[in-house]
Amino acid sequence: MKKFLPIMFLILSASVFSQIVKPTPDKEQSKLEAFSARSGTVIERQFIDIGEVRGVKVQVYKVTDLVSKTNISGVRFEYTVRSQYSSDDKVAVLDSDEVDGLIKTIDMLKATVFPSTRDSYTEVEYRSRSGFEAGGYYSDKKWTAFLKLEKYDSKSMVIMRTEDLDALVAILQLGKEKMGK
Repeated sequence: MKKFLPIMFLILSASVFSQIVKPTPDKEQSKLEAFSARSGTVIERQFIDIGEVRGVKVQVYKVTDLVSKTNISGVRFEYTVRSQYSSDDKVAVLDSDEVDGLIKTIDMLKATVFPSTRDSYTEVEYRSRSGFEAGGYYSDKKWTAFLKLEKYDSKSMVIMRTEDLDALVAILQLGKEKMGK
């Protein structure tokens, strides 16, 4: 009986602990990230700087499979979050076919959403395949624009001003030109 109790305690503890700890959801991937992560290939990655807004570095990201001679491109966002003792890079990738959707979202936010008012807290957002978000929220009788690079990480949120959004659209237009080459 004395040998049985410790074993029973371990089994019960493991059962309770496994119910408390929830696994982190898998990160959603863009087509570009999936292409880049393929195994059994020789991959070349190019990072072409196209601008920066509010500390968010924006690049054209080109990935080429040197064996099959196929390539794919998109836009990469990188933001460094600094704390007292460390820093952490937050990264998001938009597939080339998602860039126009982001530009249209920003234009719509500026033209119709931000000039309006709401009776309660409201969020309007664009979400990419990889979980990148851009949008705005209405709180305290005003709209605030944001970019959120990683879906499950509140530290990856960057607050934007209207002029920042204008600069971002200009950078994205430049990125579209560079992806076409």
